[in-house]
Amino acid sequence: MSERAALITGGSGGIGLAIARVLGQEGHALTISARRPEKLEATAEGLREEGFEVEAVPANMTDADAIKALADGHRERFGRLDVLVNNAGIGIGGPIADAETKKVDLQLDVNLRAVYLMTRDCIPMLKEAAGENGSAMIVNTASIAGKHGEGWLAAYSATKAGVVGLSQAMHKELGSEGIKVTALCPGFVDTDMTEWIRDHVKQDDMIRTEDIGEAVRYLLKTSPACIVPEMQFIRPGDGP
Repeated sequence: MSERAALITGGSGGIGLAIARVLGQEGHALTISARRPEKLEATAEGLREEGFEVEAVPANMTDADAIKALADGHRERFGRLDVLVNNAGIGIGGPIADAETKKVDLQLDVNLRAVYLMTRDCIPMLKEAAGENGSAMIVNTASIAGKHGEGWLAAYSATKAGVVGLSQAMHKELGSEGIKVTALCPGFVDTDMTEWIRDHVKQDDMIRTEDIGEAVRYLLKTSPACIVPEMQFIRPGDGP
């Protein structure tokens, strides 16, 4: 079995891929998951070509059974979990008055409910790793919109604010057992998910996915006595 292992949801591209690459460089075997099997497997093959041990597991984050199967499959393949990255997310813009219920529910399910369920199903493995090594880690991708709600992104903002609060609650429950929890709160990051805003925010002016990946590398290197509850990433000129 690998000496370290990580599970990353939303790992087929963007922030998830950048984090997966850093975790691989830091010696973790990887389970990456996403909804689209073809894209996910292509990403996994690229990571394998970089020398990393990777298992690709397609999963629908709205399906509680699929989430549990993802956690169980990771344990079966790697036998341990040192880092859980809850990165899968979806944003659907529009005014509150015009919101379709199914689109509100989708964001609640993927962005918040799945973070809760994925963490719940991985806690036993994380506790085992923390008991063995002194610490384990949960990284939850929130958003700067979870700190300062954005008009036209009300459901997304609400779910990401929920992720921040959930991360704080996780720390209070799990911190004494050696499991660190950090919420990542970036502004616009240059990914496919932010293509819609490029008429207003130039691609070159966006945060890079590598910035987020390197932040996770820093978190890996902190001592067990150092807790980082939250990290915000903003662009020049943006206010806190």
